[in-house]
Amino acid sequence: MNIYALSSGRGPSGIAIIRLSGKDTLKICQVITKENIIKNKEVNLFKFYDPSTNNLIDEGLLLFFQSPNSYTGDDLAEFHIHGSNAVISLFLDVLSKQANCRMAEPGEFTKIAFQNNKIDLLEAESIGDLIHSETELQRQQALRFIQGNASNYYNSLRDKLIKSLAYIEAKIDFAEDDIPDTVLKDVHTAIEEIYKEIKKTLEDQRVGEKIREGFKVSIIGEVNAGKSSLLNLLSKRNAAIVSEEKGTTRDIIEVYLNLDGYPVILADTAGIRESENNIEKKGIELAINRSKESDLNLIIIDNSSKQVDKKILDLINQDSIVVLNKSDVSNDNSGEYKNNGILISVKNNKNIDKLIDLIKDKLSKKIIDTKNILVSRERHRNKLNLCLLELEKFLEKKQSKEIELAAEDLRMATRHLGAIIGKVDVEEILGSIFKDFCIGK
Repeated sequence: MNIYALSSGRGPSGIAIIRLSGKDTLKICQVITKENIIKNKEVNLFKFYDPSTNNLIDEGLLLFFQSPNSYTGDDLAEFHIHGSNAVISLFLDVLSKQANCRMAEPGEFTKIAFQNNKIDLLEAESIGDLIHSETELQRQQALRFIQGNASNYYNSLRDKLIKSLAYIEAKIDFAEDDIPDTVLKDVHTAIEEIYKEIKKTLEDQRVGEKIREGFKVSIIGEVNAGKSSLLNLLSKRNAAIVSEEKGTTRDIIEVYLNLDGYPVILADTAGIRESENNIEKKGIELAINRSKESDLNLIIIDNSSKQVDKKILDLINQDSIVVLNKSDVSNDNSGEYKNNGILISVKNNKNIDKLIDLIKDKLSKKIIDTKNILVSRERHRNKLNLCLLELEKFLEKKQSKEIELAAEDLRMATRHLGAIIGKVDVEEILGSIFKDFCIGK
């Protein structure tokens, strides 16, 4: 089956790109262009026709990539046409009428590339991340994964596991052969090293996921201290209702921001105070719980306040910034929070740039080294944890007495690790056995 889709955004636009892939791609291109010779990996300037009417659709560029040297691994063509909705619609309609040709499902070109071993599962996911990246940090992280940094790491670990499993399998299946008794001891040492390496990888404070999904920054504090106004100012829109009435915000209001390259999920919460209103009390509970889940809390205090609720003061720690709003009011409490605070005025847009710099500085300290980020999704983390559990089982066993069970532990560990990059292959284990032991000569 051949698949096609509009790969650029919907028109109108100067240029639109329609992609076609499958075994009949070249034949379909020849029918639509009325040209027999279409150069591979070169820019072809052609007229495009509707085969059913011979009417001209458009004139544009055709790029043809012959299998297996294409993005999908199958024959692939890209039609560069004018980006009007009329041209795009007609071109897609013409392709739909070709034999064994259908509209591609979401992500199907990348799925075929994975199935044809052009990319692994990590790289496929990262292509999606790059397409949806909105900040510089997200772009950089997605590119590193696409370039294979994480894939190379996981493949290296997997190769070590396969080799260790091959030794164990050989010890089981060819016990009468001259296989040294030190094999099991060497395998145990190798697995200990792999275990430590994976454990270290998981101790990354989930930075990869936070970059991909956004750092949670919550605005917590007093009622009528300007929390909702700050949210609106930072998001540059009226995302939250602002009112002189106390306790207006009851639920959590989230806004996604690109804060000078940092992906941030900014949340406005209910003002913390003693209240008899059950709905407001629930909102205050949600606010306190959200503060515990956040990567950074902006503790908003009215600069003119003479007394601050203890629940608010208890939230001040190294993962918070005390924001004293309403600096236009004469009273100044900034001295009390000089080590962890900033004086601003949302009303007068005073020191907001300095607040943003403080937020960025706090978040930057949570990023250990972006070059070493190897886990960007919960799926990866889950598989690594499952791999660790199997390695723990292996290390707890006495391999000489429970060698079959120990082999199964390594088998499962290899499977979990391989699932991250989309590889599970029994033949590789057999290949490793024959390579290392020359069995069957």
